[in-house]
Amino acid sequence: MNIEPQSVPLRMVIVDDSSHFLDAARNLLEHDGIDVVGVASRSAEAIELVAALRPDVILVDVDLGEESGFDLAQQLVVFEDVRVVLISAYPESELADLIAASPVDGFVSKSELSAEALSNLFGSQRG
Repeated sequence: MNIEPQSVPLRMVIVDDSSHFLDAARNLLEHDGIDVVGVASRSAEAIELVAALRPDVILVDVDLGEESGFDLAQQLVVFEDVRVVLISAYPESELADLIAASPVDGFVSKSELSAEALSNLFGSQRG
């Protein structure tokens, strides 16, 4: 999946327990041409949104307060044709083993989140 400005906008759901981050990420990604079709702060809300909206990509924070983004990612992979990308303020190196053991399509640090970072992530995956 390539994320290109000339193509149909990528449809995305963002899951994070911080309303401040949800607002900032939505503004940033929409400015980059991504269609943020929904945001959620809890796992149950995220699953309902994904089932109803069928986005192309779901960004999931690894730390959802009392919930685990890793657990949510495991539940979301049942949706076909949806890519799950973990995000975190923690560096990837601190989460590498957990990310590798999860069924997600990748990881992007919150500080590096952009349409370009997602495009680079998906562009590096073959097949």
